[in-house]
Amino acid sequence: MLERIREGIQGPWAIAIVALIVVSFVFTGVGGYLSSSATTAVAVVNDKEIDASSLDLAYQNERARMEAQFGDAIASLFANESYLADFRQGVLDRLVNEELIAQKADELGLRVGDAQIRETIVQLPEFQIAGQFNNDVYNSALQRAGYTPSEFAEYMRVQMTRQQLVQALNGSTFDVEALVSQTLKIRQQTRDVAVLEVSAETYLDSVVLSEEDILAYYNDNLSQYDTEEQVKLAYVSLSVNDLLAQVEVNDEEVRALYEEQIALYETPEKRSVSHILIETQDDADAAREQAQGILLELQNGADFAALAEEKSNDIVSAENGGELGEVNPGDYPEEFEQAVFALSEEGQLSDVVETEFGFHIIKLDEFTASTTTPFEELADTLKQDMLTNRATDLFFEKQNEMQRLAFEVPDTLDELASAVGRPVFETTLFSAARYPSAVNFPQVENVAFSPELIDERVNSELLQVADDKVMVVRVIEHEPERTLSLDEVRASIESNLRADKAQTAALEWAQSLQAKMYAGEDIQSMLDEKSLQWETQNQMSRTSNALASELIDAAFSLSTDENNNSSVITMNNGNVGVIKLEKVNPVEQLSAEEVESAQQQFAGQEAQRTYQNFVEALRANADIQLIN
Repeated sequence: MLERIREGIQGPWAIAIVALIVVSFVFTGVGGYLSSSATTAVAVVNDKEIDASSLDLAYQNERARMEAQFGDAIASLFANESYLADFRQGVLDRLVNEELIAQKADELGLRVGDAQIRETIVQLPEFQIAGQFNNDVYNSALQRAGYTPSEFAEYMRVQMTRQQLVQALNGSTFDVEALVSQTLKIRQQTRDVAVLEVSAETYLDSVVLSEEDILAYYNDNLSQYDTEEQVKLAYVSLSVNDLLAQVEVNDEEVRALYEEQIALYETPEKRSVSHILIETQDDADAAREQAQGILLELQNGADFAALAEEKSNDIVSAENGGELGEVNPGDYPEEFEQAVFALSEEGQLSDVVETEFGFHIIKLDEFTASTTTPFEELADTLKQDMLTNRATDLFFEKQNEMQRLAFEVPDTLDELASAVGRPVFETTLFSAARYPSAVNFPQVENVAFSPELIDERVNSELLQVADDKVMVVRVIEHEPERTLSLDEVRASIESNLRADKAQTAALEWAQSLQAKMYAGEDIQSMLDEKSLQWETQNQMSRTSNALASELIDAAFSLSTDENNNSSVITMNNGNVGVIKLEKVNPVEQLSAEEVESAQQQFAGQEAQRTYQNFVEALRANADIQLIN
């Protein structure tokens, strides 16, 4: 078992899992994972606390990921307090599961070596440009988080050790080829069938309804006639885009802005460097002396890349001859950057530079001079930016006016609309489950059915439904929930009852036909009486659309046994179907590609089930306390 677990982290599956961990690091830093000054626990898992800062960090990471993936559609949901609470609880449950997995991995004595860590880091797409590992991206991310390469390597060691256990579970679930092949053959099997569709419409004229039938149906289905509460809203909306036509910018103003901000359009000098890092460890004097010795070797003609690979404590850049790539202001500690920007000739070496991370020798690899983007290339963009900025300023002015008038004139939107130059729109009547798209925002949902707006018929407060859009709404019509009277639904009840009784009559006829078939009697006269004939479907698959889905499902539930080779079913269209199995067409041969694909699919599904069952077992045997 342990052997399999230790081998598990080698595969691409594991690297992909770890990549998800590193995404969080890239966006927010690893500080929250490695240490925290917070002492407030939100959960205790087998005496191990999960602190509030860890939950906050995981929550922000997951929220940012979902907003990046789904945009405004998901962002608006986070304005709903109920959804937000459920989302946060889901994140906490995931942290509890991850802690249980980590504890089990530690119990099993799992460990990840330096070579595995190095290989995983350089393969992570978050640290790559055009598919290649980039030291500039890697070190910028580390510097923003405030951690040394060795600290990040230790963080990765913890995460990858946890994933060893997950990968072992995935690797231990598989389907033997024979079972997969058998299942695949069943799925791909086709059948020859004969079908009758008995129309219920032919029985409608013979249906007789009584008042008792109608009343009984009404009472039995009373809940179907409960209406939902509905409102009709009037609203005034205002966005930055609505105001763009009301603002102007001339060419002189655009030119002036360019001159004022010309520094923004200058491409600064670019420097790409390599370095050799000697970490201080426990003896700063010894580290400084080692760095001075390396500098002397370099000044005497030693190869920088070779020495970096041999002696640098930056395990990732060392593999690339110490290359860090381009250095930008703010990427590195002040002492390091001062030394970098003092270098002006390619190949030039710095003196030994001391930072909080240790002692560095820096070499300038590449130097590019500064350039300035011409006004002509930026004029259109600058003008649009100025128009948007002025429209935004006007937007904030007008929304303040909207907020004031919504409160001061609460019984109408007309004065508010006139003040901001926008029309008053109206929705149709709608329920809480079906908001019209124009007002389908969580902020509107929170007030549209509130007693204040319905009973007092006042304006809502100013609702910010997006960063650049606000609304004020009011209820102008309200229909409370009620049960429709019998007279209101009589016509639909009669229609439903006639259809039901007609289908029942068709069903009884079809069942009598099937009884004669099983008895070996001639059924042709019955078919002639209804002007019916068998329709054949050959080589019909489970995914065929040649017949109604309920007929296909019935066909694949039949056997070739003459006492179980037909079925009578009520159809969704109100008719009755009779289906008879004529022949089963087995699959004789499967391709290797089909079997392999199915094995991967089945194994993935089984792996997910196994992991879920494993986590549920860990939770069942754990002492978990959730702290409100």
